[in-house]
This record gives sequence, C-alpha cells and structure tokens, in this order.
Amino acid sequence: MDALTRLHRSLVGGDEEDQPDDSILADTEGLCSLSPLQRIYAFAACLVAGLALMILSFIVFARPIKFAVMFTFGNILAVGSTAFVMGPQKQLRMMFDPVRLYATAIYAGCVVLALIFALWIHDKLLTLIAIICEICALFWYSLSYIPFARRMVSDLMVKFCDTEL
Repeated sequence: MDALTRLHRSLVGGDEEDQPDDSILADTEGLCSLSPLQRIYAFAACLVAGLALMILSFIVFARPIKFAVMFTFGNILAVGSTAFVMGPQKQLRMMFDPVRLYATAIYAGCVVLALIFALWIHDKLLTLIAIICEICALFWYSLSYIPFARRMVSDLMVKFCDTEL
C-alpha cells in the first residue's frame, strides 16, 4: 500500500467498504472514482483557485458587489475542495454533524444572502454585512475542527469585552 492510499484511508476514515450505501450520495461515489493522487490534485486545484479568487476579490473591494461575488465563489471553492479528499458524502456528514450544524446553516445562509444581495438586489451595504457574517460563520465553523478552540475563543472574547474590572 503506497503512501497516498494510506493518506486517503486515514482521511476518509478506514476502508470504503465499511460505509453504508443507503444514502443519496452513495450512488454518485462510484460514478466519479478518482485515484488518491487525482483527489489530491483536484483538492489542491480547487483550494488554490478558491484562495486566488478570495485574494483577487480585494482588488475590487471598492465595488462591493463584484467583491462579494468573487469572494463568495472563492469561499465556496475553498470549502468544497475538501470534498475531493474525503468524498462528498463524508463532507456533508461532517458539515451537518450536531457540533457544526448551526455554523454550517449560518454560513450557507450568509453565502446565499450575499449572492442575493449582490446579484439581484444590488445593495452594497447589505452585501458587505452578509460578507462579514459569512467570514465570521466560516471562522466559527473552522474552529469546530480544532479541539477546544471554540471554548478558548469564547473565553477570550468574554475577557476582552467584559467591562467589569
């Protein structure tokens, strides 16, 4: 077993035969069977494209609507890139884990709101508010993967914002 296969199995969580086939995405897993090396390449390509879009979006920061569209699509690419590594079924299962459910819902809602405000309503202030909420939700969602990170950030915020001495 080569190193990429071991890496893939450790990220996916064991053998793929152990996965139940009763979900909607179980059929799609077999349609797009990529080798572990192809999955790493696809992950890297999506991640780099997403990060590039997010960085390039700051060039058009003065135009909040263009900024919001570029930043949001870059954000979606970067978050979705991990589906290549672990598969879309496990990605969705992890996103809708009870620990991450609220952060995922708020993040997805802010993504949708940012696109609606930018593309249909054309309101710059609402678009920027949605982008700020999107960034905060993504930050809180990302903290859920680090043990005790949410508690530590919450405690720090209470200490910084506490007005009683």
